[in-house]
Amino acid sequence: MAWFALVPLLKALENESPFNAFRLGFIAGLAHYLTLVYWIVTVLATYGGLNVPVSLGIMLLLCLYLSLYPALFALLFNYLKDSRLRSLLTAGVWVSLEYMRAHLLTGFPWCLLGYSQFRHPILIQIADTVGVYGLSFLIVGSNALIYALIFNSQSKSRKRYLGLEISVMLLLFVLTLTYGNYRLSEYEGKSGEGKSVRAAIVQGNVDQSVKWNPAFQEETLDRYRRMTLALRDFRPRIIVWPETAVPFFFQDNSHLTEEVLDIARESGAYLIFGSPAYKEEMSRIRYYNRVFLLSPMGRLAGHYDKVHLVPFGEYVPLKRFLPFVHRLVPAAGDFDQGKEISPLKIPGLSAGALVCYEAIFPEISREHVKKGANILVNLTNDAWFGMTSAPYQHLIMSLFRAVETRRPLIRAANTGFSAFIDKRGEIISRGDLFREEVLMEEVGLGDNTLTFYTRYGDVFAYLLILICLIKFFSELCYHLFRRD
Repeated sequence: MAWFALVPLLKALENESPFNAFRLGFIAGLAHYLTLVYWIVTVLATYGGLNVPVSLGIMLLLCLYLSLYPALFALLFNYLKDSRLRSLLTAGVWVSLEYMRAHLLTGFPWCLLGYSQFRHPILIQIADTVGVYGLSFLIVGSNALIYALIFNSQSKSRKRYLGLEISVMLLLFVLTLTYGNYRLSEYEGKSGEGKSVRAAIVQGNVDQSVKWNPAFQEETLDRYRRMTLALRDFRPRIIVWPETAVPFFFQDNSHLTEEVLDIARESGAYLIFGSPAYKEEMSRIRYYNRVFLLSPMGRLAGHYDKVHLVPFGEYVPLKRFLPFVHRLVPAAGDFDQGKEISPLKIPGLSAGALVCYEAIFPEISREHVKKGANILVNLTNDAWFGMTSAPYQHLIMSLFRAVETRRPLIRAANTGFSAFIDKRGEIISRGDLFREEVLMEEVGLGDNTLTFYTRYGDVFAYLLILICLIKFFSELCYHLFRRD
């Protein structure tokens, strides 16, 4: 439906004033985001300690902010009504606004339009060149073209360029399908070739409401020990536990720390897991959301601190000016961001760790790969989301990181979805929600080749932003000089 779902909105904007166009876009955006991120109420009310009315209010504020982007899109679409190549410019405007949403105010690139095509491997292969924004461009271009063909083709100013727009869009589709088919057949032919590693995921399914209870820590470790040691017949090289699977300060040399070290030694594998950490600096204690790597000898072999934190979840932005937030959200964390992005080093293997929310930011996985990662490991705790659509959305977005970088992705989630994803973006195996799961796979490693997207990032989005700025600036100058 994504390929024509915007047509009713585009029709509604026809011949509207700028104010009405903005209003209609805002209403459409609000309807969309309220039904997309409704799960925020579950996060805040069930696990954040807030009452339902306050949780609803916070969700509404976020949705009101996000709705400004489709409102701006509607306003600019209305402004482009007499433009040549309107369908292509419309798609460019949409992508420009998606990019802004992904980066302004720490960024919230949740469920960009291109992610809707995750079920179509042949289409998503272009992500290794133009990222998810390339798919968003094609989808919006298709919507604008369908609208023009059905409702706007009789306009003389439009009719002249409609054939050119159709030709360009058809060419882009053909190129996308041809490239996708080439990539899929290339990797299909190489299946079974190259290096691989035996990997396992342990999905503990630890209830969030008791996870941090000290009385439950022993039971948590017993669960992970039982499930991890059940993998010995498979003889994995690496075993991945989820984010904060170890619900205490592992760096403290307690008896619980010794138990984790024993599990690593008994497993005979490299163990990757999440745990909170701290560091004293200048009479201040800084806390980090950390990923630890233990060797089969039970020795610390490396760590990675999360660099992109969840605002109001793991830290409070501008907390000096917002002292009331901690009182409002008692569960809000007080973490510091990691200092650098660096892969975890294992002999013959380099793993780029993505902690939870980081999987929706492609620049983090790109940086890991540029620093030598030949596999991506996403540790997350989606228990916060409950039985909502959010775990599905989170999994879908992380899938694109594998395609963009051409690196397989291992995803370990506390309550699901844990999964193995190959470098074509196909889910090889996946667990279920809210179940104890052990997943095992022979994972083909990525080579040292860097994709265009890994090397150069969002060049495609930058180009569209530049074209749109030039277009609107030239129109502004034209109207100013014509008035004079």
